[in-house]
Amino acid sequence: MHGDSPRTRTIEAVPSSPTVPAVPHHPPFWHTLKQDVFFWLLLSVCAVLTFAAPQRLPEYPGLVDWHTIAALAGLLILTKAVESSGMLQLLGVRLVDAVSSERVLALSLVGASAALSTLLTNDVALFVIVPLTVGLRKVAQLPVTRLVIFEALAVNAGSALTPIGNPQNLFLWHQSGLSFGAFVWQMVPLVVLLTVLLLLATWLAFPAHEIHLHAKTGEVELHKRLLLPALALYVPFLVLTDFGYPLAALAGLVVLYLAGARYVLARVDWGLLLVFVLMFIDLRLVAQLGAVRQALDALALDNPLHLYWTGIGVSQIISNVPAAILLAEYSHDWPMIAFAVSAGGFGTLVGSLANLIALRMAGDRRAWLLFHAYSVPFLAVASVVIYAWLTWLR
Repeated sequence: MHGDSPRTRTIEAVPSSPTVPAVPHHPPFWHTLKQDVFFWLLLSVCAVLTFAAPQRLPEYPGLVDWHTIAALAGLLILTKAVESSGMLQLLGVRLVDAVSSERVLALSLVGASAALSTLLTNDVALFVIVPLTVGLRKVAQLPVTRLVIFEALAVNAGSALTPIGNPQNLFLWHQSGLSFGAFVWQMVPLVVLLTVLLLLATWLAFPAHEIHLHAKTGEVELHKRLLLPALALYVPFLVLTDFGYPLAALAGLVVLYLAGARYVLARVDWGLLLVFVLMFIDLRLVAQLGAVRQALDALALDNPLHLYWTGIGVSQIISNVPAAILLAEYSHDWPMIAFAVSAGGFGTLVGSLANLIALRMAGDRRAWLLFHAYSVPFLAVASVVIYAWLTWLR
């Protein structure tokens, strides 16, 4: 605490209570989907594609990466359990106590997001950082939505460093035959450029204003009976997922929480899973269109710089993971494809699936427009800087 300084407020952490935490009313997820413009856009695209080729309807389940859906569902459950325990709000209190301004807070969260994404993957890093950030709304007057947007940009930048940082890197690493260290070494310059640009953008986007704390936030009650099992289950769930058993791991989680904490399952954003299912179907159908393939054939992708700009452009339409898979059919220049789709994660919302995860978790309908106000200019600057670097290397 800070004595009689303007930052003083009343917050108390209390021991775990044996009682079940109060559960506010949460409308069913389909009520939220009614107002989800992105969901209806994806559903409309799916309807148009189905009308154009109804014979492909039986193929739709095969277009969905069910392992990714299962992994995402499990992470949603565990993160919601940690969030419901009160731990993230308590950490938010401690974090705000430790920093001096919005700018320092933003730089800390962006740096942590980028660092975590190198080893935990971009989506797992978001599941750790974003709920913590959203919880800061209860602690102080902060631009939480803007912070979440920059965290999404940060995990796109940081995850480009390692083969396990994101799905497209994992795919390209296996295709390239490079060692883990060799892959990291080739990505270092790109990640350094992106990180420097991101930290500069963060510095400019967040003022050095003192953080204004709420006069009284009430007690932060820590429910260890929710927190400890969730933390204990994180590593086994990730290990099982990494070994290719996410469906079994998810089934185990659902059974455990049905038996011991059903209200956690009720709070999960199940609508996000429906959005991801539609994204897989829509984006993969678009990627397989004859017109798309003909357009790529005409782009002379044997030229590395053509491949670079194409990777960025295609990522804006079908996301960077499908873009990497698609471009691998036309070129074996794995480093250039990796550079292109890493940069392509910025820009539009669908550039990276991490963007969608972050904005859904932010819980702010205005976030979609604000995201593009920062992400599109960042892509414009970053892509030109990377292009200048690639040209210099030649």
